Amino acid sequence: ICCGAEYVARNKSQDSGIAEMEELPVPHNIKISNITCDSFKISWEMDSKSKDRITHYFIDLNKKENKNSNKFKHKDVPTKLVAKAVPLPMTVRGHWFLSPRTEYTVAVQTASKQVDGDYVVSEWSEIIEFCTADYSKVHLTQLLEKAEVIAGRMLKFTVFYRNQHKEYFDYIREHHGNAMQPSVKDNSGSHGSPISGKLEGIFFSCSTEFNTGKPPQDSPYGRYRFEIAAEKLFNPNTNLYFGDFYCMYTAYHYVILVIAPVGSPGDEFCKQRLPQLNSKDNKFLTCTEEDGVLVYHHAQDVILEVIYTDPVDLSLGTVAEITGHQLMSLSTANAKKDPSCKTCNISVGR
Repeated sequence: ICCGAEYVARNKSQDSGIAEMEELPVPHNIKISNITCDSFKISWEMDSKSKDRITHYFIDLNKKENKNSNKFKHKDVPTKLVAKAVPLPMTVRGHWFLSPRTEYTVAVQTASKQVDGDYVVSEWSEIIEFCTADYSKVHLTQLLEKAEVIAGRMLKFTVFYRNQHKEYFDYIREHHGNAMQPSVKDNSGSHGSPISGKLEGIFFSCSTEFNTGKPPQDSPYGRYRFEIAAEKLFNPNTNLYFGDFYCMYTAYHYVILVIAPVGSPGDEFCKQRLPQLNSKDNKFLTCTEEDGVLVYHHAQDVILEVIYTDPVDLSLGTVAEITGHQLMSLSTANAKKDPSCKTCNISVGR
């Protein structure tokens, strides 16, 4: 909470007790800085005239209207923050209204509290727009710790696999010299995830059926499956990162992991933004050596979505049709995270 400020919803009854006088300086040249996923600093300039009469600042904070938003959906209540006049810049932090990666508008008034409790206020400043930041490593580590709680025991696996339609693989062979190319990750998962819409990679699965130890024959992503030996993607020459933890109003949860060849552009991107995991010892995906052979395990109780950040040549594996069904309901493409789930949400944002 900012400077012990109280937060009040702005409405007519509240504004009715406020008298307007032009003597108080109007804030101008507003600057927003030090933006995180749930805080920012705000400063402005104002004329020195009557400056010593200022006792409070009113900050009007609103989510920016989305032109594509459903007009019948409940609208967020515009929020006016009443803060004691403190030296600028002033920090706004830990407010329920602030979510990661969200556009806001902000305007400021200066105010002087009177003996009777009413305020004399300046005119509103100009309206400034800004966007909050993604989750930091600190927030992602909180998500990681929540995911570890439900990951379950580890099961052996030997291959990564990727399902697509036949046309996808035909296109790769014809237009990309047989190599699957990384593409920008969609906006599925946590709203504050730093990899959504930014990280380039190729999605793979590694889940196995408990009774067979092999990949399931069903898939939501297409009837053709590329399979590749685990050691060709995940080995001592790659780094492993935790990317996200989410659910889609379901009982089962998803964990996104990123595998990046050491020193690659994907590795540099992740090193700055994501918690790195020990490839030999973590709760989700491990690569260990037994008798000179690399052995692989994955967590049983979460669905792992693995992003590999470099191109992958189809000649390194095999493409074949699956015998099961295409379960479209399990697709996570652009899926929105359930903001009410206590298992996979942290206190900041959504």
